[in-house]
Amino acid sequence: MTLPLIPPMLATPGSLPPAAQDARWAYETKQDGQRVVAYLPGDGGLLLRARSGEDITAAYPELRPLGRVLGATPAILDGEVLALDEQGRASFQLLQGRMGLAHAPGRAARRAARIPVHLILFDVMHLGAHPLLALPYLRRRERLEGLGLTGPYWSTPSAVVGHGTEALAATREHGLEGLVCKRLDSVYEPGVRSRAWIKIRNMRSEDVLVGGWLPGKGRLTGLPGAVLMGRFAGGRLRYVGSVGTGWSEAERSELAALLAALATDVCPFDPVPAARGAHWVLPRLVGEVRYSVRTRAGMLRQPSWLRLRTDLTPEEAAVVDPPEDRDM
Repeated sequence: MTLPLIPPMLATPGSLPPAAQDARWAYETKQDGQRVVAYLPGDGGLLLRARSGEDITAAYPELRPLGRVLGATPAILDGEVLALDEQGRASFQLLQGRMGLAHAPGRAARRAARIPVHLILFDVMHLGAHPLLALPYLRRRERLEGLGLTGPYWSTPSAVVGHGTEALAATREHGLEGLVCKRLDSVYEPGVRSRAWIKIRNMRSEDVLVGGWLPGKGRLTGLPGAVLMGRFAGGRLRYVGSVGTGWSEAERSELAALLAALATDVCPFDPVPAARGAHWVLPRLVGEVRYSVRTRAGMLRQPSWLRLRTDLTPEEAAVVDPPEDRDM
């Protein structure tokens, strides 16, 4: 069966719903992984698409058996690919070693043997011959849980209805990334960043565009010591600060190669920041940084690099969310 392509619904940064509405919402743990839509055409095959629409099936060969678990029943499932550390927590640093290998199936298979991934499933948009987009979240969730999708590399974690304050506190207590609040009557809105889904992160973070870099010193000679970050505002790339921590030496070397390929003589920032010795690059790399506060001038205080966002295009990163965070 030919299944329709459905871009994933996105959550809006925010806070817990009012206590009086708590019972109208479901709460799911926010995971630090790669968002995927899984297509099961009913012939034993599996197609995984990233949020960008890219086919990333070959990057995760251990997930291929998922295509057979529903037999001849076609389905489209929404979920997140995770790499788990020794404590069973999602580690994006581990996952980065698995991402980007869709065009290198041999390397992907070798990495899978060392760092297997786990797919968590939290929605179903199509089942059998019927689209489920117009069904409320609660009914879609019932359909999903009724499929019994639990296996060696995938599962369907439970959602909690009501008790949002307790659910958020539990994510903080266990050092988890945050919480996603979903209205029980919400339909599935493909590609829409909807207020019917609210994400709450336990740390402030933001996606930024890399517009330049500063050379490292000492043991970092020849490598980027810091990158210069920007956000689009009013059609211009505005400088929001520099970040020089959060990379391993190997990651800095990888970043150096990416920056060299994007080198330009023209500063992409407007206005030009006071950054003596800066090397400019085309603003095509998207990164996520953690920070303490944002100044009135828009600068990010005490930033630390979290990850390279290969799952986002510069155009997606240019969409300015409220200052809490971005992502799911």
